[in-house]
Amino acid sequence: MLWLKAFHIVMVVSWFAGLFYLPRIFVNLAMESHDAAYDRLLLMARKLYRFVTPIMWLTLITGSWLWLAYFPLSMNWLWAKLALVAGLIGYHHVCGKRLRQFEARENPHSHVWFRWFNEIPVIVLLAIVLLVVLKPF
Repeated sequence: MLWLKAFHIVMVVSWFAGLFYLPRIFVNLAMESHDAAYDRLLLMARKLYRFVTPIMWLTLITGSWLWLAYFPLSMNWLWAKLALVAGLIGYHHVCGKRLRQFEARENPHSHVWFRWFNEIPVIVLLAIVLLVVLKPF
């Protein structure tokens, strides 16, 4: 099971790397006025989203496997963590929606909005790590 836990941690780190970088590309897309540069950033965003989506699924599969193997349902910190993970799944899909808006050149938000949007996974990561390490409930 330690191999599974190690693989899960690698998948979590990889998924978060994508969730940190994709909105950063959105910041640049929202500021870009040159078509060639916009298209290049859009290509990067598409490739990154396609890359991290399977990683998200591998994170969820390995995490579910670990949950079934190790944790009873009565651990309240775990329920809080799962709620945060559900929020991250939603965030991932919102990133996909924002990507489709950029592809259609219909972005309704400023680069400042995307700078704030980019901070959400940082806060969620901090909360999840604190829950897993401290197990406060």
